[in-house]
Amino acid sequence: MMNKKDKIYVAGHTGLVGSAIMRALQKYEYNNILTKDLSELDLRNQQKVNDFFAVEKPDYVFLAAAKVGGIYANNTYPAEFIYDNLMIEANVIHAAYVNKVKKLLFLGSSCIYPKMAEQPIKEEYLLTGALEPTNEAYAIAKIAGLEMCKFYRRQYNCDFISAMPTNLYGINDNFDLKTSHVLPALIRKFHEAKVNNQPEIVLWGTGKALREFLYVDDLADALVFLMNHYSDEIHVNIGTGEDLSIYDLALTIKEIVNYQGAIVYDTSKPDGTPRKLLNVDRLHQIGWKHTTALKEGIRLVYEWYLKEKV
Repeated sequence: MMNKKDKIYVAGHTGLVGSAIMRALQKYEYNNILTKDLSELDLRNQQKVNDFFAVEKPDYVFLAAAKVGGIYANNTYPAEFIYDNLMIEANVIHAAYVNKVKKLLFLGSSCIYPKMAEQPIKEEYLLTGALEPTNEAYAIAKIAGLEMCKFYRRQYNCDFISAMPTNLYGINDNFDLKTSHVLPALIRKFHEAKVNNQPEIVLWGTGKALREFLYVDDLADALVFLMNHYSDEIHVNIGTGEDLSIYDLALTIKEIVNYQGAIVYDTSKPDGTPRKLLNVDRLHQIGWKHTTALKEGIRLVYEWYLKEKV
């Protein structure tokens, strides 16, 4: 287990996941935390990463740094998504091995699984079918990071583990309508429609696609738990084990924001994967379960959005 005096490096500490990891570590009184902004350390630069690890010698690494985005961003910038993510993970994982990091936790994404995977998705379904084309570049990069941890573990006996979170939302989310994921995008759309007295808002797809959502502070708690209690080459799904349609999600957000207009669906736009629900039996067996209900989590995020973004 992590000692309170161990040096813990959180890669990507300013992002949605990284900032939640910081809050979780501080909650559990881990205060020797190492961070670097992009302006200080570009993780795509191998030499700079190697120099950083050689000087700082972290004991534990949470690898949460990544280039992320929704359907539009993944479709528009696939080269950037595969290049940036491959470089970040390859540089950090290899430097962790060279500098004898005690343990590293790599963060993937549920989009690594086949588009038509049997539901709910078990960890062993990885690489058993074709990926969803709209985020294939990102998925391939994340699969590579996952496999890299597995093979460094096998060849060098590194204690590198991986976790696959479901769709996330929370404080410090991205609310840019071109690059954000569906839940924060909907919060912003409904809020702006309310403020501007729009009679309706238009959403992509049919509304029938099913998605699972996990509050990011629950994820961070799970990651600290896994860092202290899990060691195996097979990755661990992190989610709630519950999903709902985009239609029902939109209605929930509409209620929380108190928007009175209509919802119109543009069926010429893609839905993405029809369903993406993780099987979280392994996580439950290890001893962790989520605690934040979706409606309560959305309410917390909307309150934060009103304070910080409006």
